Amino acid sequence: MSVDAARRSAYDAVASVHRDDAFANLVLPAILRERGLHGRDAAFATELTYGTLRALGTLDAVLAAAAGREVERIDPPARDALRLGAYQLLHTRVPAHAAVSETVDLVRAVAPGAAGFANAVLRRVAERDLESWISELAPAAESDPVGHLSVAYSHPAWIVRAFLDALDGDIGETTRLLIEDNERPPVHLAARPGRADAVALADETGGLPGAFSPYAVYLLGGAPGELPAVTQGRAHVQDEGSQLVAAALLAAPLDGPDTRWLDLCAGPGGKAGLLGALAAQRGARVTAVEVAEHRARLVEQAVRGLPVSVHAVDGRTVGSDPDLPEGGFDRVLVDAPCTGLGSLRRRPEARWRRQPTDLPPLTRLQRELLGAALRAVRPGGVVGYVTCSPHVVETHVTVTESARRSGIPVDFVDARPLLPANMPGLGDGPTVQLWPHRHGTDAMFLAVLRRDAG
Repeated sequence: MSVDAARRSAYDAVASVHRDDAFANLVLPAILRERGLHGRDAAFATELTYGTLRALGTLDAVLAAAAGREVERIDPPARDALRLGAYQLLHTRVPAHAAVSETVDLVRAVAPGAAGFANAVLRRVAERDLESWISELAPAAESDPVGHLSVAYSHPAWIVRAFLDALDGDIGETTRLLIEDNERPPVHLAARPGRADAVALADETGGLPGAFSPYAVYLLGGAPGELPAVTQGRAHVQDEGSQLVAAALLAAPLDGPDTRWLDLCAGPGGKAGLLGALAAQRGARVTAVEVAEHRARLVEQAVRGLPVSVHAVDGRTVGSDPDLPEGGFDRVLVDAPCTGLGSLRRRPEARWRRQPTDLPPLTRLQRELLGAALRAVRPGGVVGYVTCSPHVVETHVTVTESARRSGIPVDFVDARPLLPANMPGLGDGPTVQLWPHRHGTDAMFLAVLRRDAG
């Protein structure tokens, strides 16, 4: 059976994500390289893969209605092929007859006995457009706004509720966030200070200078890992929001020495690379800590040639590890492990893998790491607490609880003046929450705390 190469590649990527817990951003490029797909075929396979993973919740609701059974009762190979077919029918300009016939051919290749079933299901899906399906399947917005948004914009209800809470109950703004989450984000580069200029790098790569970060470049396409600027260490791939929060920590005013910086959760190395480049300009040194040895090796690669020392230790061992003395640092960055709800547009499979039960162990770890950072910073020094999540339990609750439990006197620094003056929608302070729909960045949270010098 001859199956379209782009569709088969997308199927193999989606199946690997669901079968092997793989990550699409890792498995799909390898599949495309192995099969020699490029140009339009590679772009189509990429759109099918990421689009299907983002729209999974809505697609499954439609397929369940069309099939007359829950999607969990459909054989996994046929189920993933049907998801790809439904995505083409409801989200792309692929003609319905082509989407149906090509998907049925795919099902014949991966689940031969299900071809007739797939044909019937897809023909039912094709009878309506997406808006009509949502009108039938989604709860009424008036009586169940969270349930409606969950089905209409393909996010688990608990995540919709978390976003709504973080946005002060604003349904309209939450809707705009969910819409932005389902768009394919641009790739951002960070031009390393002293090694590259953002405007010159934009010209070199055919991109655009960032809107806010002085180091950001927006790429318009291509494979960023193959760019000379990246392979030569003049730039690295990093969301503009991550650049902004790292730079904000260094912009916080400080009395006394400013030469010892600590990146307490450094893997895989993006922020350590930016901090290291800035440290080289300011006569400082960075200690980068990463508990996982394989991620520590990634940090070492990212900071090669910069004044950064990398240590594969647990950041919570401040005071008991000679490399992490209490009060030994002027500035400390805690980019804490989190649910990653702020980067769902870049990691579409994450919204379906994360569960509310992930929060308690993560928030406990966040509090422990922030407590360690407050011990590591000297009196008068500053700590930047960062998460790529807007969930209030991972942001405001973690920060306030950690500060209270640490027994170390701290003051909150207003983070808003530490960010570019042209950034809109930064709230009332002292903390800052960035948003995809407001700022075009991942939903990064930043709190800056100064240890009381008294």
